[in-house]
Amino acid sequence: MPTAKRIGPYRIYFYSYDCDEPRHMHVDREKFSAKFWLDPVVSLQDNHGYNRKELRDIERILREHLQELRKEWDDFCNANPRNG
Repeated sequence: MPTAKRIGPYRIYFYSYDCDEPRHMHVDREKFSAKFWLDPVVSLQDNHGYNRKELRDIERILREHLQELRKEWDDFCNANPRNG
């Protein structure tokens, strides 16, 4: 489970077995978790516990670091291709 970044209280990561899905990141804080697609733009896919304001804050953080997060995903997934 590669951690792409830690920003404030958030751990931003993806699962190594997710490389066959579109690029996305999971964001955890304490007992809360959310999943955001990174393409074509940052968008919420799933939420477990965050309120709307915090989701907007997280989305802003992901947009600010979008190129870096996409690179983390691509570097890992291209070096670790899945074989069906």
